[in-house]
Amino acid sequence: MASSYIGSSLEMYDFLLYGTAAALVFPQLFFSGVDHGVGIALSFVTLAAGYVARPIGGVIFGHFGDRLGRKKMLIITMVIMGFVSIAVGLLPTAAQIGIWAPIALVTLRVIQGIAMGGEWAGATLMSMEHSSPKRKGFGASIAVSGGPSGAVLATLVLGAFAALPEEDFLAWGWRVPFLLSIVLLVVGLFLRAKVTESPDFEKAQAAAAANKNEGRTAAPLLQVLRRYPKEVGLSVVGGLAPLFMQSLLATFALSLAVASGHTRSDALLMLTIANAIHIFTIPATALLSDKIGRRPVMITGAILGVIGIWPMFALIQNGSTGLMLLGFIIGNPLIQALMYGPMGAWMGEMFSTKTRYTGLSLSYQMATTLGAGFAPLIATGLMAAGSGSTTLLAVFFCGLCVVSAIAFIIAKDRKAVES
Repeated sequence: MASSYIGSSLEMYDFLLYGTAAALVFPQLFFSGVDHGVGIALSFVTLAAGYVARPIGGVIFGHFGDRLGRKKMLIITMVIMGFVSIAVGLLPTAAQIGIWAPIALVTLRVIQGIAMGGEWAGATLMSMEHSSPKRKGFGASIAVSGGPSGAVLATLVLGAFAALPEEDFLAWGWRVPFLLSIVLLVVGLFLRAKVTESPDFEKAQAAAAANKNEGRTAAPLLQVLRRYPKEVGLSVVGGLAPLFMQSLLATFALSLAVASGHTRSDALLMLTIANAIHIFTIPATALLSDKIGRRPVMITGAILGVIGIWPMFALIQNGSTGLMLLGFIIGNPLIQALMYGPMGAWMGEMFSTKTRYTGLSLSYQMATTLGAGFAPLIATGLMAAGSGSTTLLAVFFCGLCVVSAIAFIIAKDRKAVES
C-alpha cells in the first residue's frame, strides 16, 4: 500500500507543478514570441496533451500488467514519470534553443502522460488486491489518497520558491521543485522493489496455467471491449464529476480566489489545509463504502455536488480567508471525496482479474481526459461566456453530477452483491 501511495503522490505532485508552471512560467519562457494570453492558452494545451496521451498509456501498461504482472509495470511507470519531471526541470528555454523548447516540452508531457496512464490503475489494483475481501474499497483508496498528499507537498514546495524575487523564480527557482521529484522517485522505487506481486494476479495466472486446454486468449483490450463495453462506459461517465472537481480546485479555483481579492499566498495556504483534510476523507468514504456499498456513498456525493457547488463558489469569492477555506473543504474533502474515495474499487470490481488492469486503466484515463484534462479550459471559457460569473460553470458541474449519478445507479454494486 505504501508503494502505491507514493506513486499517486508523485503523479499529483507532478501534475500540480506542471499546471502551476503552465500558468506562471511557461508562457514567458517557452512561448515568449506570442501574446501573453495566447502563451497561457498554449501552455494549457500542453497540459491537455498529457491528458490525451493517458488512455494510450492505460492500454499499453494495462495490456502488459494483465499479462506480465502489476509490479513490473509500476516500476516502469514510476521511473518514466520521475525522469520526465526531472527533464522538464533541466529543459532549455525558447531563448536558448528556439522553437525546439516548446516542442521538447510537449514531447516530455506526452511521454509523462503515457506513463501516468498506467500508474493510477496499477497502484490502485496493487493496494486493492492485497486487501481482504471486506476492505477492498479502503485498500484501493490508500493509493487514491496519495493524490491530495502530492498536492499538499507541491503547494508547500511551490509556495517556498514562489516567494523568491520574480527574476530569480523565472531564472532558476521554478526548476527546483521539478528536480526534487527525484526524492519521491527514489523512495517509491525502493518500496516497489520490495512489494510482492498481486495475489489476485498470481491466482489468475496459476488457474490459467492449470487449464492447459484454454489456449492463447485474446489481448486484454479486446476482451474488455467485447465483454465489458457497458462497464467501461459507466466507469467513464461516473468519473466525470469527481475528476472535474479535482482538476477545477487544483488549477482554476486558485485563480478565482486571487481574482476575488485574496492574496496568492493565502489561497495556497487554504487550499493546502483543505488538501490535508482530503487525505483522510478519501479513505474514510471508501471505508464507509466497504460497509454499506459503493453506490449509496457515491450517489450522496453527486447529490451534494449539485447542492454544494453554489456555496462553494460563493465562499471562495468571499473576502474572508476562513470562508474561502470552507469553500475549498466543501469542494474536495466533502463533495469530491464521497464520489472519488470508493471509485478505485467501484471501477476495479467491474472487471475480471485477468483484464482488470486494462479495464480500469482504460476507463479511468478516459474519464480523466474528459473530466479533468479540459477542466481549466472549460472553466475559463464558461466564466468568459458568463461575463465573469460562476453561474454557467456551476450549472455545468451540476450536469456532470447528474450524469455521474445516473452511472452510479445503473452500474451493479459489486460490493452490495458480495455482501
